[in-house]
Amino acid sequence: MKVHVDFDRCASSGTCVQLVPDVFELGDDGYLYLRDEEPDEDLRDDLDEAAEACPTDAITVLEA
Repeated sequence: MKVHVDFDRCASSGTCVQLVPDVFELGDDGYLYLRDEEPDEDLRDDLDEAAEACPTDAITVLEA
């Protein structure tokens, strides 16, 4: 599984960070960072929820 963030669309709202902090983080500069581009499959449900909750639809979860 691979996670893609369209940083041109991302508003750094932090919703994804709250849902999957092992994969996403907000930096001190206020921007979103992807901590793990290829997370374990056991995070699939949480990542799908984060993608669905993203207010700008910037997150995509892809098959590896």
